[in-house]
Amino acid sequence: MTKILLSGACGHMGKVIQSIVSARDDCEIVAGVDKFNDNTASFPIYPTFSEVKENADVVIDFSNPALLDSLLEYGINNNTALVIATTGFDECQKKKINDASKKCPIFFTYNMSLGINLLATLAKKAVSVLGDDFDIEIIEQHHNQKIDAPSGTALMLADAINEEFENPKRYEYDRHSKREKRSKNEIGIHAIRGGTIVGEHQILFAGRDENITLSHSARSKEVFAVGAVNAAVYVSGKPNGMYDMSKLVK
Repeated sequence: MTKILLSGACGHMGKVIQSIVSARDDCEIVAGVDKFNDNTASFPIYPTFSEVKENADVVIDFSNPALLDSLLEYGINNNTALVIATTGFDECQKKKINDASKKCPIFFTYNMSLGINLLATLAKKAVSVLGDDFDIEIIEQHHNQKIDAPSGTALMLADAINEEFENPKRYEYDRHSKREKRSKNEIGIHAIRGGTIVGEHQILFAGRDENITLSHSARSKEVFAVGAVNAAVYVSGKPNGMYDMSKLVK
């Protein structure tokens, strides 16, 4: 039985995680961390990691990038595996995550959806076939409450595509201030925010007289929660290191 400490327990994703775990028999939530306790959980909620009394095998984190330092400190000090599902980290924070993975097992990906990770694999295959003859544009759509743009998933897809090029392309986020032709050495990334869109990602390969579009549509946030719980069960007890969805789906 995998014992889970849930960070961001009282948030929307925390509630979805609770529902999913309650229907499984291979894991349980022993405690939560959340600054705002709504007193609805069936397990104790603590405002900070330092106050947690229960022993856990793994932390699932759906909280805020501002809590990263305390999350990593908890994982290292308690030799506890971490599933980091929060997005919006800057480059300095990403380095901290990578450094911490040498001292505790960390499962880190920009998107917990199996479908999105399949999309990344298909995009890499498309590049290997199409080569440099097609322009590549990534369009992502999310709800109007999302703070970071472009999404971490869009950047993950761009990074996966770039791995297939001998000379990586630069990312172009904004063309409105330029009056010049599109460069072949770029991947366009565009963010749309509106309504209650859960998550839409499209990869457009635009060639001469033909276009190819790969896309993924998330209909609810439950797909991310299911992936996070699967990741928690998978990474619990693993050696120190960095893990991602590609290792889980093998």
